[in-house]
Amino acid sequence: MLELGDKAPDFVGPLGDGGQLRLSDFFGRKIALYFYPLNDTPGCVMEACSIRDSWDSIKEAGIVVIGVSPNSAASHRRFAAKYNLPFFLIADKNKQVIDLYGVWGEKMLYGKTFLGLKRTTFLIDESGRIVKIFKRPKNRVHGKEILDAFANL
Repeated sequence: MLELGDKAPDFVGPLGDGGQLRLSDFFGRKIALYFYPLNDTPGCVMEACSIRDSWDSIKEAGIVVIGVSPNSAASHRRFAAKYNLPFFLIADKNKQVIDLYGVWGEKMLYGKTFLGLKRTTFLIDESGRIVKIFKRPKNRVHGKEILDAFANL
């Protein structure tokens, strides 16, 4: 996994609207790059809606939010529409970005071990460096976590 101070690896990923997003296009701005396992699951909905509910403050702070999951672009399009999500969602079906950031690995749920995406958020400063890593974001208040962390850097 990446560490604090590392340069955020650049990538190009597909968006739900058919477009592409290049991370480095946002260098020079604050970025919250968050990885989540699956659209429309309770924890992922809570996390996305928390960011959405803090959107005015996030936008005012000049923070770009990019969500990444292994879901398809069509699934992202439906998820964003259903929950009125105003931020970018990258469809990483081949797990290229997920692997680049080292967030795929062993997890445990209900006593069973399996491989999956580890919910993680990387805060990236204007110079493109990782300045904060949330290895276990609090789904219900993650929008506020992002705001508070950037405010205290």
